Amino acid sequence: MARSPRRVENPDMGKTYERIDGRLRTFIETQPMFFTATAPLSADGTVNLSPKGLTGSFVVLDEHTVAYLDFAGSNAETIAHLRENGRITLMWCAFQGPPNIVRVHGRGEPVFRDDPRFEELLTHFPDIDPDPHGLRAVIVVTAELIRDTCGYAVPFMTYDEDRDLHRRRFAREDDESLSRYFEKKDDIATSIDGLPGLPLPLPPRAPH
Repeated sequence: MARSPRRVENPDMGKTYERIDGRLRTFIETQPMFFTATAPLSADGTVNLSPKGLTGSFVVLDEHTVAYLDFAGSNAETIAHLRENGRITLMWCAFQGPPNIVRVHGRGEPVFRDDPRFEELLTHFPDIDPDPHGLRAVIVVTAELIRDTCGYAVPFMTYDEDRDLHRRRFAREDDESLSRYFEKKDDIATSIDGLPGLPLPLPPRAPH
């Protein structure tokens, strides 16, 4: 039987957990989507909030570390903010079953395709083929604060299936054409606020 995570009661902050395990880990791993929030250090910089989905693109690496795959898109705000300051919050909501919201506040790092750690990290994502999605990086997050709250106001919603539009759009791209696509976008090589974003051109992946 899975051991429940030890937690510290705090009426002002819900429950604070020391690690990601037991029912907490099960809850996180079974949610079909989550959200990421980051911000630059500048007081007038742009706060970024992104939804993340696609089955198999998120994993719990250990009791204090999680990771997700960063795929092709029209900006790279999360990458830019993490490169500048590393701060990130991940959030999961229960749209079915008992109400719950879990947040992991921590430090994140984008591991790019030419990083020696990249290919080993990909072995932790056996349930998705990243190649058709224009894989850019693996985002690794080390938890500093893990907590949950009630989620009483979150509505019930049903999950039907993943959209296949992302795979269909980027499956036809190779590294060269993907780099050209990114270079045409205003907010990929640099963020909205001018911070360094995704390094271009994309380095080729190691043979696999």
